[in-house]
Amino acid sequence: MEAAGTVERGLAVLRALTAEPGRPARATDLVRVTGLARSTVDRVLGTLAHLGYVRIDGRDVRLAPRLMEVGEAYLTGSGLRDALTPVAERLAEELDESVSLAVRDGDGVRFVVQVTRRRTMSVTFRVGDLLPAGRCAAGLALLDPSAPYALDDQLIEPGLIAVAAPVRGPDGRAACALSVVSHTSRHTAAGLRDHCLPALRKAVADMEAALAGRPIASAEMGAVPTGRPPVPAPPDPAAAVVVGDAARVAKRELGMGFLQSLARGLAVLVALGSARGGLTLADCARATGLPRATVRRAVQSLEHLGYAAADGGRFTLLPRVLELGYAHLSGLTFGEIVLPHLSDLVARVRESASVAVLSGDDVVYVARVQTVGIMSVDITVGTRLPAYATSMGRVLLAGQPEERLASIVPRRLSPHTVTSRAELAAAVRRAAADGYALVDQELEEGVRSIAVPIRDRAGRTVAAVNVATHAGRAGAADLVSRVLPALTETAARMEADLAYTVAQRGRPEFSAE
Repeated sequence: MEAAGTVERGLAVLRALTAEPGRPARATDLVRVTGLARSTVDRVLGTLAHLGYVRIDGRDVRLAPRLMEVGEAYLTGSGLRDALTPVAERLAEELDESVSLAVRDGDGVRFVVQVTRRRTMSVTFRVGDLLPAGRCAAGLALLDPSAPYALDDQLIEPGLIAVAAPVRGPDGRAACALSVVSHTSRHTAAGLRDHCLPALRKAVADMEAALAGRPIASAEMGAVPTGRPPVPAPPDPAAAVVVGDAARVAKRELGMGFLQSLARGLAVLVALGSARGGLTLADCARATGLPRATVRRAVQSLEHLGYAAADGGRFTLLPRVLELGYAHLSGLTFGEIVLPHLSDLVARVRESASVAVLSGDDVVYVARVQTVGIMSVDITVGTRLPAYATSMGRVLLAGQPEERLASIVPRRLSPHTVTSRAELAAAVRRAAADGYALVDQELEEGVRSIAVPIRDRAGRTVAAVNVATHAGRAGAADLVSRVLPALTETAARMEADLAYTVAQRGRPEFSAE
């Protein structure tokens, strides 16, 4: 199977999986949709699973959050999201309406930024969603960028109204469209236009200044020098994500079940988004550790499929990359992301496992998988327990300021509960030093648990995962020797998946307050 053909076939399978991303597919379904041989589909799925882009449970195949790195490559490389989101957030706050940014993608427009106001009747467009250009305000603004604004009076859906204006890049061409979206329960279309047009025009001017590297002059933003983005420099070989060796190792381990050419092609796709303005073939070869000829074949496939384009001597990603599951995956809840990993952990250690976040002085359970047994720990999602007497609470408290811990007054819940503030502080410090906490029958007699933190990209503890059991079934030493390695590995996998969704949504997802 030639390299270019392998990349195209692999992406065909990914597109088939994104047709109904909320439902699991099976290999037989993918054979029917793509027209590929069953052996080819099996090898593609095996490779995608090894890369962490899909999850295979028995015969069911689902998209995995790590696939979001493909869409992130476009969003990062285009620079629009990072440069323009602060202005969009300010506009949404000022108008108390939802705001979005969209770019042209063929005959449609694809959303790249969404700042949604939460209401009973709210906009459900997601980053990555595609709409017909002629039936939404953003599309109309991009189809005729010479017009001062475009109005959508329930074109796309009854009750939905929007006003949009083009945002021009330094070259004078429309780079994207800025939209204010509302509902007829709040405004008429003309009323929305009159309400938001002055602020919309000011935001467009600020966005164009940001793209051109000029100071943003709006009073609300202050005179913020954005700085002209530098001409992309070749990647630093010392900092490059080298995939050549990793692909060769995987090929040796998995044999015919691993398509090295597909893995390399996807690595090239991600690398093209690593610098504003794209990469040359030579830059991409350095960034990936792949031969230049391999990079050229992969880029040619990406161009053919509409995922990349030449811009002078550089190659950039196109918004169509977002069709590869980004909208669905970015909408997954925290619980939906961690639950498959919890299930794997329970199958491995044969004990119940949970994930919790800190809320005041309590932990709140946000995901749980119960083991099957005559005797089990009876806790459900939403349960609140005092943090000081739980293993998850102690690793969460270890990431808090000392004054937060000092404000907790522990009380006796069982004969084993630590009730001294000094002893509690020592236990929390030990959890911070060890990287885990083990609580032995302090919450309730007979309940023993061990927990480790779940951290965000900045290394902050945002949640915790634990394994709980009856004291008669597993001793403290057994939890440390048998369960802790599996628990630590599970936390690392959760962190890897959460890194992509949190990058897109921000940290509030973790809070239970």
